[in-house]
Parts: sequence; structure tokens; C-alpha cells
Amino acid sequence: MKTPHIPLDAPYSESQRAWLSGFFAGMHTHMVQNAGSVNQADARLIHILYGTQTGNAESIANDAANLAKAHGLKPVVKSMDEVEIGALAAMDYLLIITSTYGEGEMPDNAQMLWETVSSDSAPKLEHMKYSVLALGDTSYDLFCQAGMEWDNRLAALGASRIYERTDCDVDFEEPAANWISAVIPHMAEGVSTTVLVDTSVPAVEKPLYNRKNPFPAKMLVNRILTDPSSSKETRHYEISITGSGLSYEAGDALCVVPTNCPKLVSDIIQAIGCKGDEDEPVHGEFIALHEALRTQFEIKLPSKEFIEEIAQRSGDQELNGILETGDKDELSKYLWGRDILDLLLQFPDCEFSAAEFIALLKPLQHRAYSISSSGKMYPDSVHLTVASVRYESHGRDHKGVCSTFLADLVDDETEVRCFFTPNKVFRVPEDDSLPMIMVGPGTGVAPFRAFLQEREFRKASGKNWLFFGDRNAATDFIYREELEAMQQSGLLTRLDLAFSRDQAEKIYVQDRMRENGAELFAWLEQGGYFFVCGDAYHMAKDVDKALHDVIAEHGKLTEQQAVDYVNQLKKDKRYVRDVY
Repeated sequence: MKTPHIPLDAPYSESQRAWLSGFFAGMHTHMVQNAGSVNQADARLIHILYGTQTGNAESIANDAANLAKAHGLKPVVKSMDEVEIGALAAMDYLLIITSTYGEGEMPDNAQMLWETVSSDSAPKLEHMKYSVLALGDTSYDLFCQAGMEWDNRLAALGASRIYERTDCDVDFEEPAANWISAVIPHMAEGVSTTVLVDTSVPAVEKPLYNRKNPFPAKMLVNRILTDPSSSKETRHYEISITGSGLSYEAGDALCVVPTNCPKLVSDIIQAIGCKGDEDEPVHGEFIALHEALRTQFEIKLPSKEFIEEIAQRSGDQELNGILETGDKDELSKYLWGRDILDLLLQFPDCEFSAAEFIALLKPLQHRAYSISSSGKMYPDSVHLTVASVRYESHGRDHKGVCSTFLADLVDDETEVRCFFTPNKVFRVPEDDSLPMIMVGPGTGVAPFRAFLQEREFRKASGKNWLFFGDRNAATDFIYREELEAMQQSGLLTRLDLAFSRDQAEKIYVQDRMRENGAELFAWLEQGGYFFVCGDAYHMAKDVDKALHDVIAEHGKLTEQQAVDYVNQLKKDKRYVRDVY
């Protein structure tokens, strides 16, 4: 399962691709009508480098390349992990397109190049002209941090910023297209003619269902996987996509557009001193406040604007003091466990008109979940494995927006509005004979259930090894019967389990990796792929450290040689993560 937050680098939705397709089709027509011919070998070379976690920045890079060709340029698109520092230093014209991963981190494929560029030994780049497009999410403190760091570092090394950096929020398609259409002419300045564009390429047909027009699916199965005595609630969902014309691959994500909890809506309306029937303009039409809050706006996570307004109206010394210092860590501590309603209840004198309150909210966004089924085995349905977010804080019961929408609010009559986003990197190996190692504790097992189904459907001969774990085997061993059946059939070659609370000393998946390090390294030496899915901030980092340790010990390598080995795995797309 993916994070309840909006993914920072989800691949293009169908609507975004269609929107951009239309935009660039128009540019294409204009350029063809005004094109001359030029020797492509003599065209100005520009490099377009992308940093991406799941494919979004790559798609934008390819769109930029298409427009660059129409302006007589010779674009070269590369992932950042395909570029050495010497090659970067030789580039005269450079476009950087990067997402921000986690809390201000570089995407996996950008990390190696960034470490070199940010080192004291990095070469000067006075001859370079560049621009940066940054992708991010304003619900995170370090919004577009990776793009900002690239922009600042290139300038510090002497490169000339040819066009100002553009920072994109979740709805990125229009600002990204505007950046491309503005920056490419700057890159082409002085190029007198344009190449003749190949008009034989067919236009991309706009899909019927996409982010702007989600498919109204129906829930087929809603089943609790965890034991009733478990400390958590994890559910298995099966959603029908019959009649949609949509398809998906193992490793993709399903994006679900939720609605907010009706009780939370009514409690907020009461807290701000409104009635709920106030009609307010939303997207060009008047909608009653209660309906707008239920279907149109994020009403859980407080926006920065809302926090600042609450601080100003309440005059609260503590909150204002934190905001004045700009200490993000202190603000995070203050907000921990608090949502919008908590702040309204904390400061009951802060009443808002309907219009004032709506102006402080962000649009309600979809949530993306790793798919736990193979599209080949289940072409008419999609499976999800979702932990229901429920907790008590500040004297109230809190619920996750989408996880409890699926668990509590969807019935036989409810539409589950959804669409797919592909993850081109997180894929079962094309070579069916190669080994596959999967580390997915908790709901991180979701895509690996899909991977194993995919391998079964393809009758793949490659070995499959799953590291799985959770708190307690008796209550949290989800999909136990399925996984044990896969073991018995030979599909799942190895299953190593780590239930942290079943013994005095906690055991985690990274511990099992170390215990079986010799065989794990042997699988890697046989060309094996290493996949990780789950928590980014603890598990994924611990697993990464264990992987380095295993490779160093059993490969008899130095620490630096182990780093180089892992970096090569990343370059070969054999070490891939889907973490949140």
C-alpha cells in the first residue's frame, strides 16, 4: 500500500497524458507548418536529465525532447544514473527535471550523480546553460527540495540559468507544459531553422477514463485480513473494472478518489459556526458547503495557509512563536496527531464564513495504492491491500481519508472512482529465468503478491524469494494460506518471516537478510533482482544498510566496493524500491 499522502512522483495519469498530448500536438502542427530542413547532425545538442522515483519526470523529459526536436535541437534524454560527472561537465545545454522523494530527498536514480555534483571536487560549469523543473507536493515541508538543490548547485558551479526554475505542485501538467514551451525557445536561441517533424506519428487517443474522469468502479470484495485481536486492521479489496477498457501491469498503482467522512464534515461545519447549506462557488458552480467539504476539499491535513490563519486569529503565543522562528521540526511536533478539526476545537473563538474556510483548503486528491494482483491473471478486477488508518489523538477518534472510505463508506451502491498510474521501473524481470528477491513487510507485500501471480501466469522458471513480516504471526500474517500454497507448489522458492513481537528481542526483515546473506548474495550474482516495498523512513533504510553489509561480507568487498556494487544494481534496474 502506498502512503496516504499524494505520491510525489506518480506517473502521468491518462488525463495528464491526453492534456499534454493535445498541447504538444498543437505545437507540433505549428512547427511543421513553419519548418525548414536542417542537418540533424549539425543541430544544437541539449541534454535532458531526469530524476524520478516511479516515472513521472521521465515522461515530462520525453515531452520536452519532442518539442526540442521541433525547434531544430538535438535532445538527448537520460536518467541521472546513466550520467557520469565527466559527461555532465561537458554539457553545454542542460534541462533538469526531478521529483522530490520523501522529506526533501533525491529520487533513487538521482542520488549517485547528486553526491558527485554536490562534492567539493565537482568541476566548474561556467560554459553551461540550464533550467530546472521541480516536481513536488506542498503538503510536505520540503516542497520541491530536490529541484531547488539542483538549481542552486548548478548556479554555484558557475552555470548560467537560462530560464527560472518552475516548481510544480500535485496538479503539475499545466505548469510543466508552460515551462517546456517557454524554456525550449531559450535553448534554441540562435538556431535559425527548425527540423521537419515526422508527421506520420499518430496522435495519442484520449482515454475515456482518467484523473479528470475517473472510472466509476464497483467493489466486489471487502475482506479483513488481520485477526480481530490484532493491533491493526488490514483489508483485502477487489474492485471491478469490467467495461472500463482499462488495463494494468503488476507493479502499477490504482488511484482512488475518496469522499470525506460525513461525521467529520458535520463536526467541522459546527466548529466554524456555519450551517452547511451555504452555497459557495467551486469550479464554476455553486455547491452547498456540506457537499463541497465532503467531495471537493482536503479537510484532514491542515494547509500552511490554514495554520497561519488560525495562529493569527487565535493570537496563540506558542503557535505564533513556532511560526515566527520557522522551525519546521517544532511545527511538526506541534501538529503531530492534530488535524483541522483539532485546531478548530482548540481555538473555538476562530469562526469562519464558508467562503473564508474554503479559501484555506486544498483540493481533495486521489490516493495511490500499490496493486496486489496481476492484470494478466485478473483482467477484469484489481486487488488492493490496505491498512485502515484509525487512531485516537487529542481526545478524538481519527480516521484516514481513503483507507476508511474504502473500509466504512463503500457499499454495493457506492462508486469507487479510480484510475491507474503505471510504474515502468517497478516490474517483474522480463527474463523469466532470473531470480527475484522481494522485501515487503506489512502491506508492502501487496505488489509482490502481484509479482508472484505474474510469474505463475507466465510460467516463469526463475526462483522467487519473499521476506515478509509484521508484529505477530498469529494476528498479522496476511495472505498466509496463499503464500504457503505458493511455497508448496514451488512458485515461492523461499519465504523468510520476521514477526517482530513474537519474541523478547525484536526481529525484522533486515535481520533475516543478514542471517541468509550468503544465499542472498549468490542470488544477486546469478543476475537476481532485488525489490523493496513499504515504509521509506525506517524499514527501507534498514534494508538498504543490510543489503550493503551482505554484499560486503559475502562478496569479500570493501565498504566502497559494496557501494559500487549496489550502485550498479540500481543502474541495471535490478535494485528497485516502491517506498512511501
